[in-house]
Amino acid sequence: MKVALVGGSGGIGRALLKQLAGRREVRAVHATFRNNPPDLDHPKVSWQPIDLARESSIRNWSEGLGEVDWLINAAGILHSRDNQPEKNIRQLEPDFFLRSVSINALSTLLLAKSLQDHLKHGRPAVFAAVSAKVGSISDNRLGGWYSYRASKAALNMCIKTLAIEWRRTLPNVTVAALHPGTTDTALSKPFQRNVAPDALFSPERSAALLLDVLAALTPDQSGGFWSYSGERLPW
Repeated sequence: MKVALVGGSGGIGRALLKQLAGRREVRAVHATFRNNPPDLDHPKVSWQPIDLARESSIRNWSEGLGEVDWLINAAGILHSRDNQPEKNIRQLEPDFFLRSVSINALSTLLLAKSLQDHLKHGRPAVFAAVSAKVGSISDNRLGGWYSYRASKAALNMCIKTLAIEWRRTLPNVTVAALHPGTTDTALSKPFQRNVAPDALFSPERSAALLLDVLAALTPDQSGGFWSYSGERLPW
């Protein structure tokens, strides 16, 4: 099995990478990073930098992949050096909102556009993106976090819409959005104070649970939003 892993240098991405590389059925992992080359060397793993905001960068990376069995997009943005999740509408910054949508939602569509021909081999395949439960519109009870919530909700709609199209053109592919739980990474670090210890997962635990979910899915379940527990989440 050959896996393309986008965002392999992030907290969850790195844990996914290590576990995928350690699996007997995985023969190669093509992983991406944004800025600095990761210090993770493994004979099954190859690295390449891509800019998820540029379609040409994604297309250039995809051209050298050949057939792919699994694509996992683990890249995402919640905050930056200059921007934190909004507590109220006064804190909304248009540029940060658009950047969030670009990284958290548009990148998955661009990956699908560039890699769909690499999934046309007829074998069972997976196309998945790490989303978040806060992207569920029906589950939103606290408000706030406009950029993150909206961009993850947009990602979920992209996943659902893509699954409908590919059910006709790529029936072998299972398309899925994944909720990893609150994971102890740089992305969630500033927001862990009120998280119960048993509800804060290590990256390794999140990765193992997500991979188990993906391994159990079948094409007739394509287009779902899945929790790390295997529960189907509401849009």
